[in-house]
Amino acid sequence: MAVWDDVVGQDRVTEQLAAAARDADAIVTADDAAGKAAEAPLGEPAPPGQRGASQMTHAWLFTGPPGSGRATAARAFAAALQCVSPDRALGGAPGCGFCDGCHTTLVGTHADVEIVRTDLLSIGVKETRDLVRRASLSPAGGRWQVIVLEDADRLTEGAGNVLLKAVEEPAPRTVWLLCAPSIEDVLPTIRSRCRHLSLTTPPVDAVADVLVRRDGIEPEAAARAARATQGHIGRARRLATDERARARRAAVLKLPLRIDDIGGCLKAAQELIDAAGEDAKQVAEEVDAKETEELRAALGAAAGTGGRLPRGTAGAMKELQDKQKRRATRTQRDSLDLALVDLTGFYRDVLALQMGASVPVANDEVRDSIQRIATTSTPERTLRRIEAVIACREALDRNVAPLLAVEAMTAALRAG
Repeated sequence: MAVWDDVVGQDRVTEQLAAAARDADAIVTADDAAGKAAEAPLGEPAPPGQRGASQMTHAWLFTGPPGSGRATAARAFAAALQCVSPDRALGGAPGCGFCDGCHTTLVGTHADVEIVRTDLLSIGVKETRDLVRRASLSPAGGRWQVIVLEDADRLTEGAGNVLLKAVEEPAPRTVWLLCAPSIEDVLPTIRSRCRHLSLTTPPVDAVADVLVRRDGIEPEAAARAARATQGHIGRARRLATDERARARRAAVLKLPLRIDDIGGCLKAAQELIDAAGEDAKQVAEEVDAKETEELRAALGAAAGTGGRLPRGTAGAMKELQDKQKRRATRTQRDSLDLALVDLTGFYRDVLALQMGASVPVANDEVRDSIQRIATTSTPERTLRRIEAVIACREALDRNVAPLLAVEAMTAALRAG
């Protein structure tokens, strides 16, 4: 299986990345033949289609809507850059998926590939400086030092300025792969120094196919999950494999019929907040206790005793606790946002029926509810409801108290 097989529905992007990986391999081969590593960083990318010019450059920006697979494409490219398959010498393309370079990159253990993702609200200056120091090192394996930053949109302004210096003056054989929802989510000074690749939402059929092929999901369940999530690969996989995710989604899709009065609006809002809180609690139960025990052991406390920590180590424990609190906040917001996306999809189906659009209903399991609301309201009211959900998501991004934002939304949905 080639590394590109998991990059779903992005043929144009994979062609460009494969061409860049071939040119990158040629650079390494030429340097090795000359008996030395490259002495200068890579330059600007060649214009597409220019014959004889290298398609490889030192900084890339992958953008695309949630679920498009931008991080998957970046990791696949990182693997292709580290590919050591013997077939390359025979004209094969880098990215075999089987060699040590590809395998260790994809599982996250390659010594020269740093994959950075965060559960927190932002990436700060300290973490970014650590990355920049890592990027300045020569690759241990002699190929490329690759930094994959999956959440470049979460860089604080200060962190972005730290990163800018590294992108402006990269070390030889260092490649930055940045991922963000849109090009506007990255500082203009950074994005102007990156080669931009724009991914699109993959077709529903392509997502269903990869769920069957890679995850062993039954075709009918895969098709249902892909259709319900409208091509969002990660959400489709979770919906097809996690009973709790299906139950939470089913509860969200019942909300439009439960807001006939103010009491119903307030109750529905509280239930959405509680469900998001349960998600955060579940993550904490799975991760926090293990992290805390591991840190205690590293600091010298006896495992499982809850004994006193050595003098001078309380700060490290406090730092971990703060990180866990920020992660819980992020998990709750992400869970709540996912519910709002499902709610938007519900009203999108309502609008499609009202307008007589020839598009399939994504939420076919609640078709009766969709039909009921479609026949008892107007397209104008449906649009206002969609706008109310969007306004709620924007309010949460501005750190409005979640319960207040959701209560305002449910009241607006009732008013239509």
